[in-house]
Amino acid sequence: MNNYDLMIEELKNLEKIAIALEVESFPIYFLGGSACILGKYTDRATRDFDFIDLEYSARLGKVFRYLGDFDILEYESTILSPFYKDRAIRLEQFQYLRVFILSREDIIVSKIIRMDTKDIEDINLLIKQSDKNLISQIINEVLQRKDLYQTKKSALIKKLPFFKERYDV
Repeated sequence: MNNYDLMIEELKNLEKIAIALEVESFPIYFLGGSACILGKYTDRATRDFDFIDLEYSARLGKVFRYLGDFDILEYESTILSPFYKDRAIRLEQFQYLRVFILSREDIIVSKIIRMDTKDIEDINLLIKQSDKNLISQIINEVLQRKDLYQTKKSALIKKLPFFKERYDV
């Protein structure tokens, strides 16, 4: 079974658990490597799920623990545009849970802050089918955020010249 099928199966099980535990339906927005796999953007090896904290109730912790290896990313410390939800893509194979993946462009921008080897490999693949004008727009949206931690904004600003030169954005 490939990474995509394994991750879909895990999310289907998560949906079953949510129903069995009678928790309310909730949205979940994936980014990072998990979004790349779920969106069939790339097929690199990763088994962890990264998603954005939408201020989930503690009750949902009982559901999330079944994902195994996961990171809930605090919005204020994540390089995201305030409009990421508008560009997110819903995975239609889920009926109870509202499962979304971020757009290629939003994922690319979220990876600029680190630019480690895996991030560069992902960006190299994602950029080929991405809108560079939209990437520039998203970068500007992120830089305008008042709620982004200053340390994160500073780290992004430091990496931007390298990113822009390398990818002609």
